[in-house]
Amino acid sequence: MLKTERVSVMNLENAMRGARNPMNSWARSDSARDESGAWALGPSDLDLALRLCASGSDHRKFIRQIFVSMDITAPMYWWKEFDTYKVGTVANSTSTMHKLHARPIELADFSTDHMTPASLTEFQRYVGYLETVRRRYTAGKNKADWYDLIQLLPASYNQMRTVTFNYEVMANIYFARRDHKLDEWHTLCAALLELPYARQMLEAIGGAAIE
Repeated sequence: MLKTERVSVMNLENAMRGARNPMNSWARSDSARDESGAWALGPSDLDLALRLCASGSDHRKFIRQIFVSMDITAPMYWWKEFDTYKVGTVANSTSTMHKLHARPIELADFSTDHMTPASLTEFQRYVGYLETVRRRYTAGKNKADWYDLIQLLPASYNQMRTVTFNYEVMANIYFARRDHKLDEWHTLCAALLELPYARQMLEAIGGAAIE
């Protein structure tokens, strides 16, 4: 399971102005804010953006100045893979260390969408035991119970992080992970394609249409 929320794209206007700096072609810019207040690329600016994207990483430097912020909720086993992307990303996570015991532990706190019925039945018992340990800790504040809770927590536990990255990182993620065996990556890649002009830019970078 993976969910994206509160998605924002920033600095597109400034990034495109910078893309025109090398040729002093600012007068050709035809972008403006649309009715919603978002920065919309005009035909001339979009054509330039896509040509630069297609020309290689040295020429598409402007996409490193287009920033994305989103909240991602995903299981810990997926976050371990996402942590590969350390350059150009920042993430603030909810804390299992400080807040795991703050509310009841429920089945909905975990990604169980691919469990077989037999495994799900066993896992429900396991979650029940985790909740027993949590209650024991909140009642007595015994450090041994706290360690039990932390060390028993499975990798399917869902954590929310507020993540920021730029469009170059977005492209790296998309092309590296779009065919990954984990469905969570497919969900994120689909969300990335919905970012403003992301599909067009990724098609220009990859040299082929994205279905």
